[in-house]
Amino acid sequence: MAAIRQIQVTFDCAEPERVARFWCEVLGYVVPAPPEGFGTWGEYDAAQAPEERGSWFACVDPSGAGPRLYFQRVPEGKAVKNRVHLDVRVGTGLAGEERLAALEAECARLIPLGAVRVRLLYDGGSDSCIAMQDIEGNEFCLD
Repeated sequence: MAAIRQIQVTFDCAEPERVARFWCEVLGYVVPAPPEGFGTWGEYDAAQAPEERGSWFACVDPSGAGPRLYFQRVPEGKAVKNRVHLDVRVGTGLAGEERLAALEAECARLIPLGAVRVRLLYDGGSDSCIAMQDIEGNEFCLD
C-alpha cells in the first residue's frame, strides 16, 4: 500500500501576500510564523535580495488538516481558465433551498473581500455550486 502524502497547493500570481491574505479570510487559514531569526515577515522580506522581495507568501490551516497554500510571483498574468481550482465546501450535506442559501451566504461574505461571482450552477438538488474568482481572477467554486 502506498503511503499517504501531504500536498501543498501552489498559486501563480502577481501579488503573493495579497492573494494569500485573501485565501486566509476565505478558508480561515493563518499566516505561519516567520522563519527563525526574524520577528516579522516584513523583517524576513527586507533581508532578501531586492529581486526576491515579495516573491512568495504562504498560509496554513491552523488545525493542520488542510494543505498548505503557497503563492509565488510570476511575470505573466493569468491568460486562460485554470486547469485546477479549489472547491470551498460550504454546502456539504445540504440540498435544495437550504444548500442554495448556504452558498449564497458565503458568496455574500466573500464579495467584499474582492471575490467575484461568475455564475450559479444549480440543479435544485445537492450538486448546486457558485462559480467565482479570487482577487486575481483565479477560478474557484463554492460547493
